[in-house]
Amino acid sequence: MGRTITPVRVKDVVIGEGAPTILVPVTGRTPEVLREQIAAVADRADVVEWRVDFFHTVDDVASVVAQAGALAEQLQGTPLLATCRTANEGGEIAIDDEAYAELTVALAESGAVDLVDVEYRRDRAAVERIVAAAHARGVAVVASNHDFDATPPKDEIVARLREMQELGADICKIAVMPRSTADVLTLLDATRTMHEDHADRPLITMSMGGLGVVSRIAGQVFGSAATFGMVGTASAPGQVDAGELRSALDLIDRSR
Repeated sequence: MGRTITPVRVKDVVIGEGAPTILVPVTGRTPEVLREQIAAVADRADVVEWRVDFFHTVDDVASVVAQAGALAEQLQGTPLLATCRTANEGGEIAIDDEAYAELTVALAESGAVDLVDVEYRRDRAAVERIVAAAHARGVAVVASNHDFDATPPKDEIVARLREMQELGADICKIAVMPRSTADVLTLLDATRTMHEDHADRPLITMSMGGLGVVSRIAGQVFGSAATFGMVGTASAPGQVDAGELRSALDLIDRSR
């Protein structure tokens, strides 16, 4: 039946309990575009993810922190996840470990964000610094890993998720690219094994692209606690419209 999972509570949202949480990314490059995007997604998302790497002044930490505050104010209580996705993992910017840690720590300490994303394969000292700073401020940590080229073997996916858990992440996330339907099954089976045998905190797993859409919709069945939907433009291959996603998730949740 699986292990006992400790849910993550951010404002009024509980991740890891009940129906999957829907996260919706915003990717605007300017404050004006972000304001429009937030207005469109705020009532359709459980959590809004700000993809900081798209922001036009991402290299100016003070500007980023100020923008985080503006987003939090506009969201009026909807939790905010801050994610600086780097080029190593499919993001928009190349950034060294020190600058990555400085930016992410500043966001964690800003008082504006409820969760921060940490690419767990970056420099270990940088990762540990971010995790410690976030937890000191009561900010949840989503440790993440993305493979846009392939799907690793099941044991490797489980090993990566276990390592994130051991690092102290509150939520462990992995996204992989399938080249076949067998790859989608690999991701789902790895999720099941992690959830049933090792996890004591929420997981977010997905198989990307068109082949992997089933993992975004039915991941809860295998142990994934949240999924990413879109309003307007997708931030990753295979994202589903948030409204359609919620309908599908509700149907599966009622049937279980």
